[in-house]
Amino acid sequence: MSEPVEILSSAPADAVGTGTGGGSCGCNEHNEDVPVLDVRAIPHAVRHGAVFGAFDQIGPGGSLIIVAPHAPLPMLAQLSQRAPIETEFLTEGPIEWRVRITRTAA
Repeated sequence: MSEPVEILSSAPADAVGTGTGGGSCGCNEHNEDVPVLDVRAIPHAVRHGAVFGAFDQIGPGGSLIIVAPHAPLPMLAQLSQRAPIETEFLTEGPIEWRVRITRTAA
């Protein structure tokens, strides 16, 4: 038998605005130092949008690691048009590419 769930009309006062980056959900979970987004399971039609949404939550100086099935060069070019970035390829194929993307300014 499961425990009862308490429904709150709003987030507890001590949970609001405690996260890093652009948005905090107030769930009291801690963010990883560098979040990892594995885009291989995301349908190609919405993959770039998912990365853009995740990237928009990273503040200046923050990083995001993406895991992709190929070198994500077109997507990196699009990100660099949104904000100044630095990239570091951590793994370069042949099965997966891991890229650290760091936002260098707002």
